[in-house]
Amino acid sequence: MKRTVLVWLATGLVGFAVLPWHMTDAGFLSFEWLMDGAPSSGLWLAMSGQWWLAPIGLLLLAAMATAFSMKSPVQRAQNTLGLAAMGLLWTALQGLIVVRAGPRVLEGLLTGDAITAGQPGMGVGAAMCIAGLLFALTVSMSQTGKGRGDAFVVSTIGLIIALVGVFVFFPVMHILVRAFEVEGGYSLTSFFPRFFSSDIWGLRCLVSDRSCGVAINSVFLAVLTGLGTTMLGLSFALIFTRTDFRAKKLLRVLTVIPIITPPFVIGLALILLFGRNGTVTAFAADLFGMEKTRWLYGFWGVYFAQLLSFTPIAFLVLIGVVQGVSPSMEEASQTLDADRWQTFRYVSLPLMRPGLANAFLLGFIESLADFGNPLVLGSGYSVLSTEIYFAIVGAVADPAKAAILAIALLTLTLSAFLLQRMWLGKKSYATITGKADSGQNASLSPMVKTLCYATALPWAALTAVVYSMIVFGSFVKLWGYDHSFTFAHYIRAFGIDFTTGRLSGVAWDSYFTTLTISSIAAPLTAIVGLSTAYLLVRQKFVGKELFEFSTMLSFAIPGTVIGVSYIMAFNFPPIELTGTSIILIIVFVFRNMPVGVRGGIAAMSQLDKSLDEASITLGANSFTTVRRVILPLMGPAILAALTYSFVRAITSVSAVIFLVSAKHNMATSFIVGRVENGEFGLAIAYSAVLIITMLAVILLLQLLVGSRRLRRTDRVQTAA
Repeated sequence: MKRTVLVWLATGLVGFAVLPWHMTDAGFLSFEWLMDGAPSSGLWLAMSGQWWLAPIGLLLLAAMATAFSMKSPVQRAQNTLGLAAMGLLWTALQGLIVVRAGPRVLEGLLTGDAITAGQPGMGVGAAMCIAGLLFALTVSMSQTGKGRGDAFVVSTIGLIIALVGVFVFFPVMHILVRAFEVEGGYSLTSFFPRFFSSDIWGLRCLVSDRSCGVAINSVFLAVLTGLGTTMLGLSFALIFTRTDFRAKKLLRVLTVIPIITPPFVIGLALILLFGRNGTVTAFAADLFGMEKTRWLYGFWGVYFAQLLSFTPIAFLVLIGVVQGVSPSMEEASQTLDADRWQTFRYVSLPLMRPGLANAFLLGFIESLADFGNPLVLGSGYSVLSTEIYFAIVGAVADPAKAAILAIALLTLTLSAFLLQRMWLGKKSYATITGKADSGQNASLSPMVKTLCYATALPWAALTAVVYSMIVFGSFVKLWGYDHSFTFAHYIRAFGIDFTTGRLSGVAWDSYFTTLTISSIAAPLTAIVGLSTAYLLVRQKFVGKELFEFSTMLSFAIPGTVIGVSYIMAFNFPPIELTGTSIILIIVFVFRNMPVGVRGGIAAMSQLDKSLDEASITLGANSFTTVRRVILPLMGPAILAALTYSFVRAITSVSAVIFLVSAKHNMATSFIVGRVENGEFGLAIAYSAVLIITMLAVILLLQLLVGSRRLRRTDRVQTAA
């Protein structure tokens, strides 16, 4: 432990004394000083007039001296913990007080020409220094007995709290505080009348023809979407794991493909199929003499599109949970003379409860936060996400209204989270232990099997029709009007000049930028998400419920609000990231992390804690137990986290649209620009290439992660 603390303190000291403390025009990882000979480390700057940086180095040295000199381990840990905490606090305060632009915390606390001039944002030296202080603090905390003395657990908790605090709470607070703004300052009394207004919570639709408030509309849509996606996801998962359906590979592609669709494409495809002049609508009108209607625009169209978009999320969460139900429990049920329906109803389904609850929660929150589908198909059906969007980017921007609506959305998310916890209760759902388990999973009863086929297969067929139309649209001149065959859209987007060997297509730059950023963000998202799930399921610590809700915060707020809040928070010191690729990676990690958390919780709830205890009894520490025991049993959750985070990094538009720059242009912003210019063919062709790319990556991830082996053979009964 002492050696670990010294290593982290030395790391922080290197960051302070050697590496550049501030960012430059070259960006965060700037090492220009190595070439031009102009030192810019914290130590050099402190000696050159920025005296407020000196206490950081002195606290690091004092902590190292304490670690070397004091003999009592507990006293040494307590002193090091205090010094590291003071170092972190001083680093944060000096960064917030001494800034060259943007809001200043405690302005006027310090005076002087150097402080008035301010300082730029923190660079790689400051980041390394903060990391050294943070881990010195957490390791010392474990030495005092916190977290049962497990440095790995305490350090992981400290790291995730710090990351969520800086990259979720810090930016979100910048926009939520706007809810209390009035002319000339802030007012708490003016907030409540605006928050509880009938435009948000009104129930007029229950007693008249007028529409309800946007929050009530959002709740109604989100509940039905959560129920629908969970039912469809469970049907697909049962077909995959409990039947001998022959076209499982094709069905797997059709279940995953909706989440790899770029923005607006599903809405556009549904309009051209089921809109007033759509293909299906026109065919039905000619064949049956039906009147053409606009049923697709409004609640039913948005609900239809959200089911299509979010069912794969429920499937990715549920397939691992269904696979994890132990055959021995189902065999015990049948031994006691239960039939297949009773076994499914009273044994299998209750053990799937964590997966069902998490799948519903994800569908509910996705529906609340979705603004693309309501924007395209909503027509007069207003929801919170679209109202927030128009409050921010409308003709008359109203950040205060957007902040109030965002708080209403967070209220709904917190309520759903608490209801989910109440439904799950404190029951145990563990079915995977270290004991031998070579039985057979019970096959589905005829009624359940028929219901799954009747639900999932028509939906898969509809998905195939929608996506065949998307492919068709990329090869015609003007989808819906001129269906002449052409490769012009692909040539313009991804053309290659073979005479010079140059990539002449207009989409190549954004394509490679998108793949690079997504490939970096995906594994980071999976690591943070699954680490958080491990802490929530396997560890006990103070404030665990608040910690769990905080991890869902960025997922609950619409991407539009996240994008604007990131601009407000990170466009000024102490953390200047706008215009860089780092801010895009960060927003993807913390926007998509909750899927890894919920999937990890659902999968880990089935792993008996005796597995951990056996590993620790045999001399392994927590890190080795996670690496050698837990991770091999978490294949579906790892695959879900990697797949979803990679795909969402490519297809996300709401947050990205505010954060892209000329140097780092993402595929979604490129597609939105083409749609705004009326170049639908080019946008659809680009979307088709992205879909093929993401399918290839998903298959590669499947090969790399592999399938989880819970027993020697995964067998399903073929007879009652």
